[in-house]
Amino acid sequence: MGHGHGHGQGHAAGRAADRSRLRWALLVTVVVLVVEVVGALLTGSLALLADAGHMATDAGAVVLALGASYVASLPGSKRSTFGYHRAEVLAALLNAVVLIGVCAYLAYAGISRLSDPVAIEAGPMVAFATIGLLANGTSLYILSRSDTDSINMRAAAAEVGADLLGSVFAIAAGVVILLWGFDRADAIASLAIAALIVPRAGLLLRDSAVVLLEIAPKGLDIDDVEHHLRHVDGVLDVHDLHAWTITSGIPSLSAHVTVTDAALAERGVGAILDELCVCVAEHFDVRHATFQVEPASHEAHEDLGELH
Repeated sequence: MGHGHGHGQGHAAGRAADRSRLRWALLVTVVVLVVEVVGALLTGSLALLADAGHMATDAGAVVLALGASYVASLPGSKRSTFGYHRAEVLAALLNAVVLIGVCAYLAYAGISRLSDPVAIEAGPMVAFATIGLLANGTSLYILSRSDTDSINMRAAAAEVGADLLGSVFAIAAGVVILLWGFDRADAIASLAIAALIVPRAGLLLRDSAVVLLEIAPKGLDIDDVEHHLRHVDGVLDVHDLHAWTITSGIPSLSAHVTVTDAALAERGVGAILDELCVCVAEHFDVRHATFQVEPASHEAHEDLGELH
């Protein structure tokens, strides 16, 4: 016997708002990408080219996040019973991998440029990087207003945030070259950009893996959940307790709960299921829960049931 509470409408509304933010961020990113590519070609700056390249990955990341959000909103089917929520998680995972690839390229190019620096047009470099900084700040502001805590949105925001740092370093490198003629500052800036992106990519990989490997959500103590369920009136035992995340914002839980025959006779299965669901919803904010209620007199037959 199972019971659960859904909150799909609120999640769908949050996704719709996120898609609007992603579309605006995409527009800003594409415009500045074109500007920075032109700037990199005119100035010869590796840092500016790195920033432009990362803007390209930003645009791809936002397109991927936007597409994943649409796919995740599709209704489930008989074969995909949970729907397509994890399309967002896969998009975040792919974005993290792309970020790591960008870092590897920046590290290679930066080290090569350190040993063989080239002349940089510092003035235009600073001007173009400043445009990128303003645009990235605008995009990050748009994306950070999301209140869904979606891993998909966090991946897109991480891309834009890393690019914001890239613009800052490109500006700093341009100023150093302009004032002191130290052309290697350009390569150093590109290496610094790579070093700052790696931790963000690692966090995205970790968070994606937690969902895909169905590890219990962060902050959800399984022992604490079991403790609270055991204190529901009439409950004798809680076992086969599992917790996982379908996608960001949708933690899920299932458990077998043994109750006294007297409690079943007095209150009925429905009332006990309601109490169990209220327990995990109020204490742990888990609203997608399934419980198998087992009378104490049936405990000896449970293994037989599990074979089916």
